[in-house]
Amino acid sequence: MRIDEQPRTRWPDPSAFRHRRPDLRLGSRTHRLDRAGATNGDRISVQHTVRTATAEYTLLINAPAWLGRRGVGEALRDAVAELRAIDLTYGPTRPESLVSRLRRGEITPDSYAPLADLVDRCTAMRAATDGWFDAWAVPGGFDPGGLLGGWAVERAAARLRANGVHDYAVVTGADLVVRGVAPHGGPWRVAVHHPVEPDRTPLVLEMTAGAVGTSGVSGRQGHVIDPHTGEPADQLVAATVVGPDLAVADAYATALYAAGPAGMEWFRGGSDYRALFADRR
Repeated sequence: MRIDEQPRTRWPDPSAFRHRRPDLRLGSRTHRLDRAGATNGDRISVQHTVRTATAEYTLLINAPAWLGRRGVGEALRDAVAELRAIDLTYGPTRPESLVSRLRRGEITPDSYAPLADLVDRCTAMRAATDGWFDAWAVPGGFDPGGLLGGWAVERAAARLRANGVHDYAVVTGADLVVRGVAPHGGPWRVAVHHPVEPDRTPLVLEMTAGAVGTSGVSGRQGHVIDPHTGEPADQLVAATVVGPDLAVADAYATALYAAGPAGMEWFRGGSDYRALFADRR
């Protein structure tokens, strides 16, 4: 029986990776995933990419052989179905989504348990960021977009675990969630490139559990609103946060992008989250 460990992230010396290829690369212009190396005979390694109407997700699975290819396939189908269902059911741009119906006052958050969880998370992150992440301070009303993608990935990852897969990575854009070990048998080696300065030396992480969330690399001008002024945020070029949960890391990255350097206070005092990049314009 497998129990999820506390998130573990280590920052080794990048020179140690000179002859060891990262398993994943985040934040480069292409957000490239490097193919995993040779696998052990007692593992099944699979890489699968799915595109929804709003995002592209890549799932890398390192499953035990006893699960079998049929079991791995069922785990993948279940996780992909969750990603597609969230896109259809909660997308703020879809007129008949639960989020849109909530904005129109047709339902309440308590009408559906997952919707209540989504709203509760937005409420918690508004408090944790001193109002800099505020899903209610956007044009049109409630919009959880700042953490919706991370929430979707975490729910898909939960479906993998429910189907017996405890070693995996799920990547979307410059965000990721990892658990367990990579196909080579050790921690996932993640090279995190600066989101908008690809020539910088990447930060190198070794992760057995945790998430990386980034805001500011969508290419859309004004995509993050300063909730206190209603104007597009313009203090930072990008913000990247690492921590246990991707929905929270995404929300922190969005809030940090809006707040600028003042947001660094959120990561002091023993916080489980850490800002990797928060560069001024």
